[in-house]
Amino acid sequence: MARKHSKHGGWQDLQPEEEEAPACWLCGRPTGATIVWHHPVPKSRGGRDTVPMHPICQKMLITQFTNSELQRHGMDVEGLLADPAVRKFVDWVAKKDPDFNATIAKKPR
Repeated sequence: MARKHSKHGGWQDLQPEEEEAPACWLCGRPTGATIVWHHPVPKSRGGRDTVPMHPICQKMLITQFTNSELQRHGMDVEGLLADPAVRKFVDWVAKKDPDFNATIAKKPR
């Protein structure tokens, strides 16, 4: 029968040290308790790389751009920030708490 607890200390010894939160790929703020690992190039378009983002920042990208547009931008965050709606959003969210969340209006198509 397996031991319930290790002889050489508990699970507390196995916990990693507190690391600094990674910065959000879009807005550059430190991430909060919830981190979304976003594919800048959608998986449906062959994307494999992931980047850390706030949930609200990911929602903004998903509502603002189609998969084809995201594929064209790729890992170029500066190209995304050149869009006026994204720039306005990033300037607005810069003053918010890292765990701030809100609904995002969909882009009219």
